[in-house]
Amino acid sequence: MARARSPAPPHAMRPAEVMAMLGTSEHGLTRDDARNRLQTLGRNALPQVEPTGLGATFIAQFRNPLVYVLLAAALVSLLIREWTSSGFIFAALLLNAGIGTYQEYSAEHAAEALRDLVVLRSHVIRAGDVLDIDARELVPGDLVLLESGSKVPADLRLLDTLNLTVDESILTGESLPVAKDAHAQLSPDSPLAERRTMAFAGTLIASGRSRGIVIGTGLDTQLGLIAETVFGTPPTRPPLLERMDRFTRFIGLAVAAIAIGLAGFEIARGTPPAEIFLFAVALAVSAIPEGLPVALTVALAIGMGRMARRNVIVRRLVAVESLGSCTFIISDKTGTLTVNQLTARHVQLADQPPWAVTGEGLVPDGTLLPPAGADLPPRQRIFERLCRAAALANEAVLSRQDGHWRGEGDPVDLALLVLAHKFGTTRPDALAAAPQIAILPYESEARFAASLHQTAEGSWAMVKGAVETLLEMCARAATPDGEPPLQKAQILAQAQSLAAEGYRVLAIADGPVRLAGESVFSREHLSGLCHLGLVAMADPLRPEARGAIDQCHRAGIEVAMVTGDHPATAFAIGHELGLAQEAREVVTGPELAESANRGQHAFDERVRNARVFARTEPQQKLEIVLALQRAGHFVAVTGDGVNDAPALRAAQVGVAMGRGGTDVARETADLVITDDNFASIVSGIEEGRVAYANVRKVIFLLISTGAAEIVLFALSLAVGLPLPLTAVQLLWLNLVTNGIQDVALAFEPAEGHELRQRPRPPREPIFNRLMIERVLLSAAVIGGSAFATYQWMLTHGYGLAQARNATLLLMVLFENVQALNSRSETLSVFRLAPWRNKLLLFGTLLAQLIHIGAMHTPGVQQLLAVQPVSLAGWTLLLALALLILIASELHKMYWRRA
Repeated sequence: MARARSPAPPHAMRPAEVMAMLGTSEHGLTRDDARNRLQTLGRNALPQVEPTGLGATFIAQFRNPLVYVLLAAALVSLLIREWTSSGFIFAALLLNAGIGTYQEYSAEHAAEALRDLVVLRSHVIRAGDVLDIDARELVPGDLVLLESGSKVPADLRLLDTLNLTVDESILTGESLPVAKDAHAQLSPDSPLAERRTMAFAGTLIASGRSRGIVIGTGLDTQLGLIAETVFGTPPTRPPLLERMDRFTRFIGLAVAAIAIGLAGFEIARGTPPAEIFLFAVALAVSAIPEGLPVALTVALAIGMGRMARRNVIVRRLVAVESLGSCTFIISDKTGTLTVNQLTARHVQLADQPPWAVTGEGLVPDGTLLPPAGADLPPRQRIFERLCRAAALANEAVLSRQDGHWRGEGDPVDLALLVLAHKFGTTRPDALAAAPQIAILPYESEARFAASLHQTAEGSWAMVKGAVETLLEMCARAATPDGEPPLQKAQILAQAQSLAAEGYRVLAIADGPVRLAGESVFSREHLSGLCHLGLVAMADPLRPEARGAIDQCHRAGIEVAMVTGDHPATAFAIGHELGLAQEAREVVTGPELAESANRGQHAFDERVRNARVFARTEPQQKLEIVLALQRAGHFVAVTGDGVNDAPALRAAQVGVAMGRGGTDVARETADLVITDDNFASIVSGIEEGRVAYANVRKVIFLLISTGAAEIVLFALSLAVGLPLPLTAVQLLWLNLVTNGIQDVALAFEPAEGHELRQRPRPPREPIFNRLMIERVLLSAAVIGGSAFATYQWMLTHGYGLAQARNATLLLMVLFENVQALNSRSETLSVFRLAPWRNKLLLFGTLLAQLIHIGAMHTPGVQQLLAVQPVSLAGWTLLLALALLILIASELHKMYWRRA
């Protein structure tokens, strides 16, 4: 049964109107009615994302433009019956696909799988009976019972509430629980974070009890709307794929142009068509870096492993480099930059500036730091009274289990328990010394909580609550000199000053209470109390957050914080993080909406210079990401809540929190931070930049040697010499000897300056000026030297087979030396210790030994048309190969001085 269209949304309707609209009563739906609605409307569940199968993952490895070019070369080889050439290429492609499949399939199943946030048990009233059912069977019109600690199973219009507060941080980003009131009168256009008559699917009941009517299930919830946005938004292509696409198009066009030009030259010389085809295959083998897909996959897989060791799980292989490419990070506040645990940060007595409280979260370790000129001893008794009152006017539980501190109850109560515990007062001890007589629980309308206890001084009230409310109950203030009359204006000014810094401020008071006869403890008994002090609380920053953001700034990466919190709280956190210097720099959700109404340009301008966003809604976070992308940024989004999921998917790289994050956020993200530590993102950035640098190093090695082969061929053809190497020899050179080295080069460690460099411009091609210069220089030196050797041998009486044999060995030696040159684009090879990359050191030696072994192995000799050379000949060729080392060192020196 679908909901009828109503003149107002449910949050603005009266409970009776909502019940009438949904055709239910105080006794709930009948079982038959519930069954019929379930059949009509479907289960209360979000659509699940099926994991990619092994076969689909394997096939996806071939969806790469460079692979298409290699497949074309292999097919040409088949057409002209070059079985060895085609076999080599197909083997390389299968190896690449196997490595990529293994890494991505393993990562996908190592990351936490998507779990439906609304799959849980729920207490529901049907036909007057309270039933415990699978929450997936809830339907609109069901009456649901909620209690402290339970998760809201569907979108509910609350019918009645008792001290109800709801943690909506995963949906709105608001770090503090929201007080709910079933009978509040709200405007139809009230924003999501201010709908006090509603409880939304996936949120958590922090305290109190309630009864609510289901108004939406599955996709027809606020959570469902976010899920539709997430799964309906196509993922953004990672920057590495964008760069590789441009690089591959460049290679394809270059190969086609060179092939057409040289083929035309051969036709003019009267070369038979079969030989021209053979030449085309040889040229393709020379120009196309056959080993690049394998080496690229290995480089990213190595980066994936390194990130995992630094608490970053990579769910998609190409995302390894994506984080290193980002120019802008948008971070959620609650649970990402903060610990998501309310903590007392200051205590202010009536006659003193605030005293700072150290420590954070639920761990009761910390000290009081006095303001200038203040001493603790004269105020020791006041602090003891304040901590006792905070612990007794309290309904939370703080305990140590399995070596970890755990808490249950309202976050404010837990923060007060931790504060008291830090200074030697625990609730069990306080209760033992002062047994509880009566209690007045906190109610949002009353704005205070009180507990009555039997003490040595008689019946004593312990009270906490809003500053304005408690000041009306107090007549005195505790000071070292006694309890003089209360100066209300002074206390209010203190509270306002703390609130302006983004703190949540509570007052604490105590005092004697006389209960006459059979009277019941009530609000009327709370008068003439003594004001003990103010407690300022905040969700503290993670200790490493500021340092991590500073590192991002040094690395040229901008950071912005997006939160659903109040602007004052957002500014306080943003200021502490160095993101904002003045409160006017904070941009709120309504301000963004106003800018959007004036057009996309106005919205983009508002976003471009802002670094702190407050009171934002989930859709606005997505719009912020899109605005920054339009400005040319590669955007990374971090977060842990359902509200982060659309932005996580739209960004070039989404980073979810693994420990405290939601399933939807983890499933949407490309990377998952396992320790919920913002600093791990910086580690991921460093490893991403190392991975991309290694990709560039591999590309340089392969392209520079391939370009040298083209120079060798072009010069030989220009002077009328036969092809200097056969197609099989070229494949051996590129896939076997060079293939060992390029894979080993992918293991190169960080050079140490990765986080001191600015991000690469988003549109910067892989072939930038530096690489172009290095490739041209290498091609000229290697190709020219190899051609000179080949020509000299042919003109001095050596046979074609001998000349090709020596030229192939020389090219292998050149590749050995070039692998060492490729370890850094600017640092001298002599500043890089060889043992820092043992695999490359031994891989280079192994490549040379494999080729020497091939020259002495029957069968392989015939396949490659090679033969042994003397030690003197090998030494002479090695000396020639060192020319590229000298040239590379001179170029690096020039570049460092430029």
